[in-house]
Amino acid sequence: MATWLKDAIFYEIYPQSFYDTNGDGIGDFNGITAKLDYIKSLGCNAIWMNPCFDSPFSDAGYDVRDYKKVAERYGTMDDIKNLFTEAHKRDMHILLDLVPGHTSEEHAWFTESKKPEANEYTDRYMWTDGWLCGGAGLNYIAGETPRNAAYIVNFFKCQPALNYGVLNPTERWHKSMYDPACIATREAMKDVCRFWLDAGCDGFRVDMADSLVKHDDANKSGTVAVWQDILGDIHAEYPESAFVSEWGKAEQSIKAGFDMDFYLDWMGNGYNSLVRDYEAHLNAFASLPEKLDDSVANNSFFKADSKGTCDHFIDEYMGRYEQIKDKGAIALITGNHDTTRISYGLSEDELKLAYAFFLTMPGNPFIYYGDEIAMRFRSMASKEGGFTRTGSRTPMQWSSGENMGFSTAPADKLYLPVDPAEGAANVEAAEADQNSLLNTVKSLTKLRHSQADLLDKSNLEIISRKPLVYKRGNLLLAVNPKNTATQSRKLTELTENSKVIYSIAINGTQPSVADGAITLPAQSFVVIMN
Repeated sequence: MATWLKDAIFYEIYPQSFYDTNGDGIGDFNGITAKLDYIKSLGCNAIWMNPCFDSPFSDAGYDVRDYKKVAERYGTMDDIKNLFTEAHKRDMHILLDLVPGHTSEEHAWFTESKKPEANEYTDRYMWTDGWLCGGAGLNYIAGETPRNAAYIVNFFKCQPALNYGVLNPTERWHKSMYDPACIATREAMKDVCRFWLDAGCDGFRVDMADSLVKHDDANKSGTVAVWQDILGDIHAEYPESAFVSEWGKAEQSIKAGFDMDFYLDWMGNGYNSLVRDYEAHLNAFASLPEKLDDSVANNSFFKADSKGTCDHFIDEYMGRYEQIKDKGAIALITGNHDTTRISYGLSEDELKLAYAFFLTMPGNPFIYYGDEIAMRFRSMASKEGGFTRTGSRTPMQWSSGENMGFSTAPADKLYLPVDPAEGAANVEAAEADQNSLLNTVKSLTKLRHSQADLLDKSNLEIISRKPLVYKRGNLLLAVNPKNTATQSRKLTELTENSKVIYSIAINGTQPSVADGAITLPAQSFVVIMN
């Protein structure tokens, strides 16, 4: 594992919405460079940048047209290399977003692959053996190319699936994952990784990493083997490179060679029970109401007036954590470009306690741009394939000035409209308010960086669930997110030398330690050193 990951706290940037330096209404590489000091001031020393490669942007850059060319709307190759250089000067690291499972239908590989004549790229993608032959359980597009075949797609029509093979081929057109064509696809992806690591990036977050080999088994043994090959070579050549997977089953991801895996925000999982329980009562892929009201149940654990518990999360998380804690990590997120913003269901005070938990758990935390100021989710028309996700991708709110400080372009030229609400959250105002969510985040990241026990990925113990008390080495941490009652508990782990080193008291009454017991007032968080 890359040594710099030990104390890395990541900041996710959606580049088109972060900061525009040339007045065209779209964020750019130079905008990220200009804001590196702000990101560092948050306590974040690493960045995950969403797709920045050449693309027609039918799916916001997750439809890559050229893996070795940057999207012109973000700047030039010199601009991104300068970003890498300036980040490294600040002891910061940058992960790019790698999309290995499919490309754009405009990619040069697909242009060749769809030709009826056999060529080097004929089997770079997955094709059936006839224009009316279905995908045998896989999504396919027919009648769109000169080739007498249908092509398999991963998501949208414009995203033909790259060919890594089928675990157990059953159709004539299925390729074994060890077929030369499938091995060539792997080698091509290694080549992409080498290109960008040589250019100065520090690794990759890998999109849908668990979906390469088709008709895989429950253990994803085919996809695991493919990644063991790819990452085995890349880690040997670039030992300080880092790879983070969008997988959702850390025990499989870590076995595949990834450094860490996202605890994904899938509906119904334990993570959602903490902060987005309302999705269990809504169709989250349909349009969401502009604002949650009492007609929608929200039993999120961190919702102050709910009856939600942490049980689902603890049961699910610990089952995976115990399998990987000595080998890799599980990354917790505040949110990302695919999720409804965390502020949609939680107030700023509730977010302070949720972030306190996320930022003191094992693994490397990820903060989505704007979550540190509780930027709003807004229901709006789809942009570049965003659909219901679009409202979480609006421009960063830097100030109360023109376009919230995001761009000098006319408002109708912005990538997406800024928040029109009077008094909308912004960085400038949050920095000036010592009690703001932003300043709470800064204090939490400072705590994390200063405590070696919080950087140890293998020392988590759950002591109690109500109140939620967990141990990290010599530290005891506890949170009571509810607004109705004080929670107290006798703890054998407490000693006469135990002392509070950090706390959050939403209602003003501080947590305390006395007589071998911890007392947590309503809506409070505490860190105790033994």
